[in-house]
Formats: sequence, structure tokens, C-alpha cells
Amino acid sequence: MSKKMGVNILNRDQKKVEFRVFAFNKEKVSLIIKIDNEEKLIPMKEEEPNVYSTTIEGLGLDLLYKFKVENEGEFPDPYSNYQPFSVHGFSQMIDHYSYGWKDTHWKGIELYKYVIYEIHVGTFTKEGTFKSIVNRLDYLLKLGINAIELMPITQTPGRWNWGYDGANFFSVNKNYGTPDDLKFLIDSCHQKGISVILDVVYNHFGPEGNYLPVFGPYFTAKHKTPWGEAVNFDDKYCEFTRQMVLDNVSYWMEQYHFDGLRLDAVHTIQDERPDHILREISSKARRLAAANGRNFFIIAETDENDVKLINSPEKGGYGIDAQWMDDLHHSIHVLLTEEQNGYYMDYGPIENLEKVYKNYLYTGEYSKFWEKERGTDASENSGHQFIVALQNHDQVGNRAQGDRLSVLLELPFLKAAAGLIFFSPYIPLLFMGEEYGEKRPFLFFTDFQDPELKKAVSQGRKEEFKRFNWCDVPDPENDQTYYNSKLTPPEQWTQQNQWMFTFYKDLINLRKNHPVLKILDKNNLKVTVNKEKRIINIDRWNNNQDKITGLFNLGGGNKDLTDYKDKQILNSQWKQYGGKDEGHSTTLYRGNMIILQPD
Repeated sequence: MSKKMGVNILNRDQKKVEFRVFAFNKEKVSLIIKIDNEEKLIPMKEEEPNVYSTTIEGLGLDLLYKFKVENEGEFPDPYSNYQPFSVHGFSQMIDHYSYGWKDTHWKGIELYKYVIYEIHVGTFTKEGTFKSIVNRLDYLLKLGINAIELMPITQTPGRWNWGYDGANFFSVNKNYGTPDDLKFLIDSCHQKGISVILDVVYNHFGPEGNYLPVFGPYFTAKHKTPWGEAVNFDDKYCEFTRQMVLDNVSYWMEQYHFDGLRLDAVHTIQDERPDHILREISSKARRLAAANGRNFFIIAETDENDVKLINSPEKGGYGIDAQWMDDLHHSIHVLLTEEQNGYYMDYGPIENLEKVYKNYLYTGEYSKFWEKERGTDASENSGHQFIVALQNHDQVGNRAQGDRLSVLLELPFLKAAAGLIFFSPYIPLLFMGEEYGEKRPFLFFTDFQDPELKKAVSQGRKEEFKRFNWCDVPDPENDQTYYNSKLTPPEQWTQQNQWMFTFYKDLINLRKNHPVLKILDKNNLKVTVNKEKRIINIDRWNNNQDKITGLFNLGGGNKDLTDYKDKQILNSQWKQYGGKDEGHSTTLYRGNMIILQPD
């Protein structure tokens, strides 16, 4: 396939535009152009087997259009850049070269320096738009954030959605703004020194507005996934699906200047071809980065603990830059909440921390939850290849009540838990609101238009939590479920919110600037656990003999620090963080953390 599908602007001055679509085994395909509420039908020619095209001139560069497939109906473009009238409506042409970028000199930030802040656009601000995030960038800079990750922003049905029910790969969600609004956000971030990552979904499409099966074998019964038939990466005519994904990788970097992509649940991507699609994606990203002279990273989400994802192709891997690692989150969460339902049944002993700061926790051991051996050895992989979080959209939103850690833990333990993340040799990720102890939930919400689908989603959510013994599940289709998930505006913060924000700000500053913590070295690290007193001692150092110690008391009683003569550079019990101490404390109180270094 020499040219990409969708809209190709051949000459901007002449408004000469080519439309191309893959339509497998169809007798006739036409283009419908809508101008001033009048529709014009334009025949398309089969330029090569199963690929139809036509060229028009002088009608504009923002046209509304659909493809008509004979005997089947009229459908949006599978490569649509914008759906201003929902997933079912007309597609709109976007002239990407009309936006005047101001980030010409932006080269990006090295991955190991990232402090990531995960955002759901619709609930991050009152307005729920791309532009409204721009007004909060100085706030994020004050906190110390240098990378934001947007949950999926492709078009979904209705007024709101988490984003994982997108109907295509290329559209920008009209509920958040226009394509130019998204570019303005990214442009503004780059001018302030903030990288932007996009969460993309290549493992499935949403259940409403997905018209790909009309156009061809984009799905295959060869494999099954939690969503039904798998996206076709290895069956007949899979080259069209594979090319669509690779085109999408290029699209987000070149047209929107994203700095990286987070790939959703890659363990559900089925591909038996020798050149796995994930390896092709990472290879494509490296070529794009080199060609454009700036960083562009690929991050994968997986529950399999498989280093094959992040190992280089020379080692038989896929060459992905980093992956989310849930083992640290699960270990900390279970230690502090004592929850043992669902996948939490595989976690618990405090001694696990001695391993999980250097490796996966599961490196081939039997998992009770998965009922099989799970994981590989990651001890030789660098710390910057792993993203860790105390909270993220899954670990909060996939709880029945969407309850954050701030409503499950007392304030001291909340601060200690954050310290365990930022003291790790991994890349930290915060979920929006975590930094000030947000107590409003982040719930699962949808706004499907199909009545039967609405009922199925509501019922399915209740069934999903039976294994966790969670009940009283908020209805995803209830409008209030969405509104309840909006963040608390800063003007409504309590004193405790201010304390937490100050604590996170100082913790992030220490993580970014301390000569030991800013180097993600798993080798120069030792974790010692006192099981009875539930006290964790983490020593870290670098090759320049700089040393730093973190002490974390998870609840076994207070610890006397009389013998510790090192300088305390951060103490979660200090007054500015809501505690009682003013200086060098001689006690590590239950639930607190102290970071020390030699004078």
C-alpha cells in the first residue's frame, strides 16, 4: 500500500483532495460529500484490488463526507480525523497543515526523567476540554510534573466515556474540543517543558459506532478476546489492519506532536506472525523519532510480567521502551488496606517489597488468581523501563465505588505510601487528584445511545465485581456517575488538601533533583523489612558514594531514631505536611516516613 487510506490533500491551493478506502469484496463504493445541507454522490474507482479512490478539487478542505457501500449503507471514514456529529455521523476533513505550531525547538524529555500525571480530559476540569487543561499547566508545573498522559481521546458514543470505547483510531473526541484545540494543548505543554503521552487502544474497538466489519476483515475469529473476535493482526488481509495501526502511530506524532503512546492492555493483542505488531510499532516509533529529531516513546500496559515486551529485538524482544508494572502497586495496596479479593489474593506479605523494588514480584511463581505460573525475570532490566503508580484510572475506577486511596487510608499512611512509590527506582505516575488527596470517586461511566447496549453495560458492571464481593455498584449510564467523578476545584480544597499538595510537591522535587533518586538504578539499592514492626528501610546510593535512606513505618508501632544521626531531608510528620514535628524528629511514628542522608 503506497498511499494511506482516508483523506490525502494533494494540493492545498487548488483544494485538490484524494479519498481512499479499503472495502473488501464490494461491488460498488461511492463518496458522499455534504455541502450546505445538500449531499453529492461521487463514484469511486477500484484503483487496486479492494481499494477504492476518487479525487475532487475546489470544494474546500473541511468537507463533511461519508462512504456509501452498495447494498449496505452509508458510513463514516475508518480513517476519520474528526466526527463532529458523533460516531454515526459524517466525517470531517481536517487540514493538519493549517495549524501554526510554536514548539519548533522542542526535542522532548528523556524517559527516565519523567514524572507522569494521568488525566481524564472530561473530569480533570469543570469544563472538561482540551483548552481548559491549558489553564492548569502552571499548577502542574508547580507540583513538579513534566509529563502528562491523556486517557484515550478518540470519538466515543454519547457525551462522556473513559475513552476505551472508541470507534476508530484517528478521530479527536468532539466532547473535548476540535483537533486544533488538542494541538493547542500539546503546543502549550511543550512551550512549558511538559511532554504529552497519549493512551491508545489497539486491542479492540467500542461496541457502538464500529463500522470496520462493513469495510473488510479487520477482525478475525482465529482468536478470542474479552471483547469478542480479535483485531486482525495475523489472519488473511491483516496487512490492512497492521498498516492502519502503523499509520496511527505516525499520525499522533507527526500531526499532533505527541511525545509517546501508552498501548492499552497489549496482552490481549493476538499476533502469531514472526514480526509481531508490537515489534513493528516500536520500530516505527524509533524511526519517527530519528527522522523528526526528538524523543518519541512507546509504553505498554500488560498484566503478564513478560520482559519480552521491553527487551531489545536483538534479545528476542519487541523493543518497547517501558511498561506499566502493577506488582509494586498491588503489594503496597494490600499491605495498607489488607484487601485480599480478586487479583489482590496474590499479594500481602511485607517481605515482598524486598523483591519488587528490583524485579517483578511474580517471576514464574504460581498465581492463585490466574491459576497458573506467571511472569519472567526482569532483574537485568533497567528501572526506567517500568512505570509504577500508587493510583491510576484502573486501580481507582475499576473499584465498584471508584474509591481513591484517600478514603481508604488515614493521612499519615497515605503520605508513606506515596513515598514508597517515589523512592523506588522506577518512573512514577500519579493519577489526577492524588496529589492533594482527592476524596471524590473516579467511577466508570458511559453514555451509549443504543438502549439494549445501555442495559447490558449496566448489568455487566454488577456481574464484573462478584469475584471481589463488591456490591452497590453505581450505574455507568446514570448521568450523576459522570458528574460525581469531577475533581474538586482548588478553591474548595481543605487544609488537608493543601498539606498533601505541599508534601507531593516536595517529594517530587526530591525525586527529580536528588543525585541518587534521579538515577533509576536498581542495583545500587537495598530493601530491608522488619516484619513484626512493619518497618521498611530502603538504602539507595550512586557511584559517587552519595547515599540516601528511606524509613517507612506501616503500622507496627513507633520506632526510636536516637541512633540515626543522618540529616532528615524530608519527614512526612513535619508541620507543613499536617504533622506535629518542626525539625529533626527522634521518632518514626506509626504511618510516617522519613528520608535521611549523611550531613
